[in-house]
Amino acid sequence: MSPADRNIPDSGVARVAAVLGAFDAEHAELRVSELARRAGLPKSTTSRLVRDLVQHGFLERKGADLHLGTRLFELGELASRHRNLRAIALPYMADLREATRQTVHLAVLDEVEVVYVEILRSRDAPSMPSRVGGRLLAHAAAVGKVLLAFSDEAVVAVVCSRPLTRVGPRTITAPGHLRRELARIRGTGLAYESEESGPGVGCVASAVVGADGRPVAAISISGWSGRLNLRRVGPAVRTAALAMGRELRGPANPPDER
Repeated sequence: MSPADRNIPDSGVARVAAVLGAFDAEHAELRVSELARRAGLPKSTTSRLVRDLVQHGFLERKGADLHLGTRLFELGELASRHRNLRAIALPYMADLREATRQTVHLAVLDEVEVVYVEILRSRDAPSMPSRVGGRLLAHAAAVGKVLLAFSDEAVVAVVCSRPLTRVGPRTITAPGHLRRELARIRGTGLAYESEESGPGVGCVASAVVGADGRPVAAISISGWSGRLNLRRVGPAVRTAALAMGRELRGPANPPDER
């Protein structure tokens, strides 16, 4: 059987990409045999690649287990398109957590999902499955709804064309209901959530808008549904989002005063 028949990458770069791509949140540590299986490569080829990747710091060994190396983290930090966003957002996020004693999220939209870029957790807030780099369906979270509300219609159409999967007890699953919710959010600048992303979770989010009028990210406060007064903390979230937007745009791109 040829490499093409086995779907094995036929270039060195593609094979390295296959090896590194075999790691994910559920497979943070792998042995060579499992790594070869997940990468779709022969074990002998994988062993040679692993030896070179370890030598250059892209992989690290812990006994028989392998995990992604520090060199990848360093390059990722340099390449991250969200690096400036995080640097600007962190002081505002810290202020919100200090003022409310709740968990603060920063997220961006990636097609039909949100990706969490930064999270400042609070011991007083409910335990949530969110993690930096983690994903959640956009329609099931306040950060996702506010990002959709200020996105182009084509983006919303893609989300509404697919089944709106239930994530929490009160996730919106009807496209018409979602569209009405997005219209309301556009009017207020705030998205509210009550047990849509998970049991017991309440959240309020606001969009950080760029110079082109499109959402760059969303910032939110999350806490216990029914205990956290979302209407009271909402204005603080909105103020932080507006300030972040102004800082991202910079002096060369003043906010639209129309």
